[in-house]
Amino acid sequence: MSESLFQRIGGAAAVDAAVDVFYRKVLTDPHVMHFFDTTDMDGQRAKQISFLTMAFGGPHEYTGMDLRIAHAPLVLDGLNDSHFDRVAGHLQATLEELKVDEASIAEVMAIAGSTRDDVLNR
Repeated sequence: MSESLFQRIGGAAAVDAAVDVFYRKVLTDPHVMHFFDTTDMDGQRAKQISFLTMAFGGPHEYTGMDLRIAHAPLVLDGLNDSHFDRVAGHLQATLEELKVDEASIAEVMAIAGSTRDDVLNR
């Protein structure tokens, strides 16, 4: 049986590191950081780790809200494709910075892209 994306990128330690680097990028980006002004970032990091672990084929422990429900207030606050693209760009830059191989990055970005309509409530 082939390894899951989760295993190929380095498992839990890699996802933890990626989430930390990712949020450092997002929280310093003036185009998207305001969406996190009232967010409990410790809780957000934990949810993101669980979500990515599940999305990448690791242990399924994500118990967070449905993406549409979770992002609905942000869409009302103006969240749109340009914001989604910036955040996705930060994810890709994070993976490149952490030396994840190109094929795995492409797979991660396809998974991230598949959430666009849910995140933007379309």
